[in-house]
Amino acid sequence: MNKTLRNPWTYILFLLPLLLLYLLFFIYPMISAFTTGFMKWNGLTEAKFNGLTNFKHAFGDVLFWDSVLNNGKFILFSVFVQVPVIIFFSLLISNVKKLKGLYKTAVFVPSVMSTAVIGILWSFIYEPDIGLFNQILTKLGFQPVMWLSDTSWAMFSILITNAWQWTGFYVVMVLAAILSIPREIDEAAIVDGASAWTRATRITVPLIMPIISVVIMLSISGAMKAADIIIVMTDGGPGGVTDVMATYLIKYGITNAKYGYGNSIGVLIFMFSLILTALYQFLIARRVERVEY
Repeated sequence: MNKTLRNPWTYILFLLPLLLLYLLFFIYPMISAFTTGFMKWNGLTEAKFNGLTNFKHAFGDVLFWDSVLNNGKFILFSVFVQVPVIIFFSLLISNVKKLKGLYKTAVFVPSVMSTAVIGILWSFIYEPDIGLFNQILTKLGFQPVMWLSDTSWAMFSILITNAWQWTGFYVVMVLAAILSIPREIDEAAIVDGASAWTRATRITVPLIMPIISVVIMLSISGAMKAADIIIVMTDGGPGGVTDVMATYLIKYGITNAKYGYGNSIGVLIFMFSLILTALYQFLIARRVERVEY
C-alpha cells in the first residue's frame, strides 16, 4: 500500500479524469470563444475570419457601453453598500448569545435558493398593485412605484434583489473569520475599557480584513457575470436600462444567431473581469497583510 502511494502515477490516474473534464468543459470552450470572436459565424454556415470587426462593432455600440455601465453599478453597489451591510450583520450575529445557529441559517437560506425562484418571489414583492412594497407605501400615504417598469427604479430594484440573495453567503464567510479570533483579544479590550464600537472598528474589522478582501473580490467577479436575475425579472427592460454585458451578449449574439459577435462579447467580459480583479489585487488586496494572532 505504501509503495502504491509513493508512486506518482497513482496520483496522476486519480487526477486524469478531473483534468480531462477541465480541459473539455473549460479550456476548450474558452479557446473556442477566443477564436470565433474574430469570425463572422451564425452557427450553421462556415465561419469566416473578419479580424477586429466584431470588437469594433461592440465598442461603437451605445447599448454595449450602457450594459458596461450597468455592470459598473453592480460592482459599486456590491462594494460600497453590500459589503458594509455584510460586515454589520456579521458583527451583529457574532455577538448573539442564543440561537446563533438559527440566525446563520436564516441569512444563508437565500443563497441556496434558485435564482429563478428568487426572481419570481421579488417580482411579486415589486408588483405594482398587490406587491408588499407598494402596499406599505400606500398605507404611509405615498404613491405606488412601478419598481420594475420605471426606468428610474428598475436597476435599483434588481440590485436590492441580487444583494438579498448573496449577502447571507458572504455573511457566513465573514462570521467564520470573526469567530476564529481568539476571545482573549476581545476580553483584554473589555478589561481596558474599550466600548463595543471601538472593539468592532479597531480590533475585529482590522483582523478580518483578509476575508473582507476576498469578499470584495468575489463581489466584483460576481457582478461581472450577473445575468440570471435580470433575465428572470426584467429581461433587460424597460428599454434596455437593466441590460448588463451578459444579457447584451444573449440578446445581440445568441438570440440573433450572431455567434461570432456573441463570442467577442464573451471575450470582452473575460478581459474586463481579468483587468478589474488584477487591478484590485495589485492596488488594494496585496496591501492587506496576513493577520497573525
